[in-house]
Amino acid sequence: MHSIKYGLIAAATAAVFLLIPATPSHAQVSVTFGAEPSCPYGYYDYAPYNCVPDGYYGPEWFNGGVFIGTGHWFHGPSNFRGNVNNNYDPQHGYKGNMPGRGEAASHQGAAQDFRGNESRDGRGHAGGGDKR
Repeated sequence: MHSIKYGLIAAATAAVFLLIPATPSHAQVSVTFGAEPSCPYGYYDYAPYNCVPDGYYGPEWFNGGVFIGTGHWFHGPSNFRGNVNNNYDPQHGYKGNMPGRGEAASHQGAAQDFRGNESRDGRGHAGGGDKR
């Protein structure tokens, strides 16, 4: 009889705690990417968004000499496709000079001299290439 009594008390205590309404939580997720990298010829579309050397992006990536951005800071139209020369990408073996953030452009490569080999959409997706 004693064990039944303690069992009922334990069940009643558990029921009280289950019936107390939980305080609703308001989950908020915030992702901050910081300021757009300030690079003279643009930046790669993958973290850590390092500056690209002159000749990586084709002329369609610039509007009035200003880079239109890639990744989280892309400022182009949703159907944008632009050519890049991924021979200037460290992920493809490039080991040459890289400009630093905040550096001024020493010169802008002539548009007619650009040789793209891959088409990208500004959001990290690659496709075919210009192959000029």
